[in-house]
Amino acid sequence: MKRYTYPSLLTVLAVMLFASCKKDFSNPNSTLVKDALSNSVGLTGVTIGVQKQYSVGRQSPLYNLVTANGFSTFELRLQNAGNVDEANLSTGGINVDGNNNVLGNLWAQSLKVIFDANNVINNAQSLGDKGYASGLIGHATVFKAMALGNLSMYWEQIPDTINTNVTFIPKAQGFARAIAAIEKAQAAIAANPISSQFLANLPAGIEIPQTLQALKARYLLFSGNYAAALTAANTVNLTVKSTMNFDAVSPNPIFNVATATNNVFQVLDSTFGLTPALAPDLTDKRIPFYMSVNASVAPRWRIAGFGTTLSTPWPVFIPGEIMLIKAEAYARQATPDLVNAIVELNRVRTKTAGSDPYGIGGELSPYAGAVTQAAILTEIYRQRCIELYMHGFKMEDIRRFGRPASERKRNYFPYPFRERDNNPNTPADPAG
Repeated sequence: MKRYTYPSLLTVLAVMLFASCKKDFSNPNSTLVKDALSNSVGLTGVTIGVQKQYSVGRQSPLYNLVTANGFSTFELRLQNAGNVDEANLSTGGINVDGNNNVLGNLWAQSLKVIFDANNVINNAQSLGDKGYASGLIGHATVFKAMALGNLSMYWEQIPDTINTNVTFIPKAQGFARAIAAIEKAQAAIAANPISSQFLANLPAGIEIPQTLQALKARYLLFSGNYAAALTAANTVNLTVKSTMNFDAVSPNPIFNVATATNNVFQVLDSTFGLTPALAPDLTDKRIPFYMSVNASVAPRWRIAGFGTTLSTPWPVFIPGEIMLIKAEAYARQATPDLVNAIVELNRVRTKTAGSDPYGIGGELSPYAGAVTQAAILTEIYRQRCIELYMHGFKMEDIRRFGRPASERKRNYFPYPFRERDNNPNTPADPAG
């Protein structure tokens, strides 16, 4: 089957859609944009562009999510104070303001991903080939949901729509919108399974149905809907890999900016930024998975894991996350099921690298702590911080688990000046 190529289309779209720095990304006078959004070839090019925008480059949500979270929760070590935005995040508190470009990029690029994904989702519904359309809707929704999740994890309120002078909604509604978008995509796929032609034209990596279900479980958990999170997590196939892939033209942004240069950030050390009481056992095999050691040149601890090479894929979800969603959901139910919470917890603790599709395995002994809700939740938090190191969830986890303020450098981020200067509805910043 013929595989289409899209470079010229994506280049033209990029020039037009990025022509303005305002949050109103529309270009109503552009015939080419309208044409691109009216046929399967153009829409495929746009959704591939959405994935690239989300995952490639120093401005991408992926890079800025890992960076903002990592410095704010003691996961990362600053390598060069000349990187002012990263340095201010590393210091934390009032040093982090609306002028921070890491936060500005996470905010603006997440909104841009939502805008472009919405264009794909809305226009795909008009296509005659409903199986091709469901693939477009599913793929674009993966990135729309993650972008909504990014905003909702790190800001108290998020924009209600993607336009100028918008009002804001509480973060809980952001998670709800991500879940609603996922469910709409799942309904489209259930009615018309994704066509083989669409999959042939999509770059390898993203497994759409399983990814949507994993993201649904994630945001249901963050929303406090534990019964539904458990139901969603129970249907995720833990043998499936779903990744954002990279190459020399579109390199892994963590490797390209940090690992390769050793000039922006590195991992902190084998504590994973956890307190002594929660730090990993030194026999934990996830230490050498996520970190390498340089015995001769500082710093000793270096990035490994999913930032090892320019082509290392970045997973959208990992099996350990799903197991820990289930463990937490069991433990937080109205009537806690601590027995099954421990079962899922031990699946993570004892998991071997060989049994995990990404090679992540703690290979530890089963949980032997107190069988109380508080103790088990603390261990679940600990395992999330280790299993999901540098995945961008720790700041949300710290708040959800009620961890001490000393374990983070911010509660929420301030709103970027690029938003505040152009939108009188921007909320007041949270306290440092």
